Amino acid sequence: MKLKELLAITRKMDINKLTEEQIKELQTALNQLGYPVGDVDGLVGPKTRSAWSEFKADVYEEDPVLINPDFIAALQKRVEDAGETQDNDFSTREGTIDAIRRECRKQDIGSNAQVAYVLATVEWETNHTFKPVREAYWKSEEWRKINFRYYPYYGRGYVQLTWEDNYRKYSQILGVDLVNNPDRAMDADIALFVLVHGFKTGTFTGRKITDYINRNKTDFVNARRCINGTDHARDIARLAEDFLNAF
Repeated sequence: MKLKELLAITRKMDINKLTEEQIKELQTALNQLGYPVGDVDGLVGPKTRSAWSEFKADVYEEDPVLINPDFIAALQKRVEDAGETQDNDFSTREGTIDAIRRECRKQDIGSNAQVAYVLATVEWETNHTFKPVREAYWKSEEWRKINFRYYPYYGRGYVQLTWEDNYRKYSQILGVDLVNNPDRAMDADIALFVLVHGFKTGTFTGRKITDYINRNKTDFVNARRCINGTDHARDIARLAEDFLNAF
């Protein structure tokens, strides 16, 4: 992703003075990096302000409403680093596990305990296959059409991406039309990004993995709240312990 509109800025300025297209570009980049801005709407609302301020704090401190060429260059570099393609091998369980571990590191889910929990979740959600699955994969498409009120935006992936708003959100972040082609969420590379990004930003339930697994605690049981309440929380916690012990 090239930040064409933002890179045209040559001086320090107030974020509120950006054009609508510049704000949309900024929102898309921040979202991609895991600084949630909400909808990409070209408006500088509270979520966009907070995301920009958080990004700036991670680079170096300055007035949170100001934007300048140095910050834009840093943002461009991070977007390019995040977008680097990997030679992922999704054909085997081991290859998929390696891909998940690399994506976690890329998106700053850095501790072994956090990575272990992401892997445990994938093992459980995919019925131990480590392949993207459809919600109620044992049923037919016709059954899903009749029974899911959010059809065709039912769950797909390594974890279940559901509802049109979420398909639209990841369309904006990834530059892929998941709204008109929701089955693209079954592509392994897309499912991989959604999995890790959702854990990092709280897309699925509003809860982030760092709420439960951080430098002060490792709560594998309640980390399930990032995905699906407490459903099979202890089963997944045991899998996470196994992955962590294997590191």
